[in-house]
Amino acid sequence: ATTDLGAAAMIMWRRDCGFVPVVDTVTKKVVGAITDRDICMAVTTKGRRASEIRVGDVISGSAYTCSSSDPVRKALDLMREKRVRRLPVLDAQGEITGILSLNDVVRHARTGRGKAGPGVEPEEIVETYQAICEHLQPA
Repeated sequence: ATTDLGAAAMIMWRRDCGFVPVVDTVTKKVVGAITDRDICMAVTTKGRRASEIRVGDVISGSAYTCSSSDPVRKALDLMREKRVRRLPVLDAQGEITGILSLNDVVRHARTGRGKAGPGVEPEEIVETYQAICEHLQPA
C-alpha cells in the first residue's frame, strides 16, 4: 500500500498484466488490489504524477478473494456479486498463492483442462461476465 503508482505500473508493464494484489508487508495478507485502470483514473483525477500517489490512496480497501480449495462455481458467484474479473487465491493460512481470472475460467472451461472445466456451464461464465460489465445506474 505504500508503493507509488509509478512502481505499481512498472510491475504491470514487466509482468504484462493489469492487476496486482496489494499485500500488507507485515501480515502478508491481501488488503486490496490495484488495476491499470485505477492507476490511470487516479493520475487523471488527482492531477498529480503517478510517483506522487500511493497505492493505498487509490485502493478501495475491499479485498475479494477465494480459497484454493473453493470450487470454481463459488469463485464465479463472488466475481458476479462483487463485479470483479480477478480474485487473489489464498491458501489455508490466508496467504496469496495466485490469481484466478475470468479469462482463466473461460480458457479452461473451453478445453476441459484441469479443475476449472468440470461442473461449470458456459452460461454461468456468460452470466458472470454480463454482471461484471453491467453499467450501474447513477444514484
